[in-house]
Amino acid sequence: MSKATLKRIAAALERMAPAPLAAPDFTQADGFVWHVGPDRLDAVRHINRVDISLLIGIDRARDILLENTRQFARGLPANNVLLWGARGMGKSSLVKAAHAEVLAEGCALKLVEVQREDLPSIGRLLNILRESDARFLLFCDDLSFGHDDSHYKSLKAVLDGGIEGRPENVVFYATSNRRHLMPRDMIENERSTAISPSEAVEEKVSLSDRFGLWLGFHPCDQDQYLAMIRGYCDAYQVAISDTELRAEAIEWQQTRGARSGRVAWQYFVDLAGRRGISL
Repeated sequence: MSKATLKRIAAALERMAPAPLAAPDFTQADGFVWHVGPDRLDAVRHINRVDISLLIGIDRARDILLENTRQFARGLPANNVLLWGARGMGKSSLVKAAHAEVLAEGCALKLVEVQREDLPSIGRLLNILRESDARFLLFCDDLSFGHDDSHYKSLKAVLDGGIEGRPENVVFYATSNRRHLMPRDMIENERSTAISPSEAVEEKVSLSDRFGLWLGFHPCDQDQYLAMIRGYCDAYQVAISDTELRAEAIEWQQTRGARSGRVAWQYFVDLAGRRGISL
């Protein structure tokens, strides 16, 4: 094959390859969502979140996460964080609320949401963020890995950063219902069938060890559940007696078969709708 032919092939490939993504104007918003195909960071003008004061029953996790986020926003050392545990207990709400709190304190911090299925592209995102003077909180909600799922390997680029290291201006927060990010039956199955059980799942299980902070969320009791709803009522000025609230809220959670912050909010939405109050 002639040199001229090779040059024509190379030129054609360059035309086919997508141009590198230009960094967006990070001053236009406090939140962004990472998309692929093509790669882009879309600004979020209004981040959907609740005030941190309305998150009841998670005081210890709230204080630890807020301090870690505050440290990072101020340019101080901070850890990657895994928020794990019961569904509907405010894990993702706390991340967004902590971000809002440090913004209110005058710190500059950008929230960038990454979908689990887009983790293989995380290296390209880090290259963009690395070149910016801004500080970024990468957030992946409902993170978990199943059988034959290799996406966890891409996550190591955020947690460890390879030979380049994680960018100094990036920290990673993830929420999961699983402490070790993978199903328990998968862990037990690999341990029972592997030649070297102790090493069979070490690579995947050790992924959670790469988070400097683990914050556990547990199911709320009835008093906390009712306190959540009362907090919403007070914040949005929805009048209801304690007796009526207790009877309705308990009946609501019984029909759902669960008691959590999410169920408390769903009851409150129904209550506000019945009272003709906009949220």
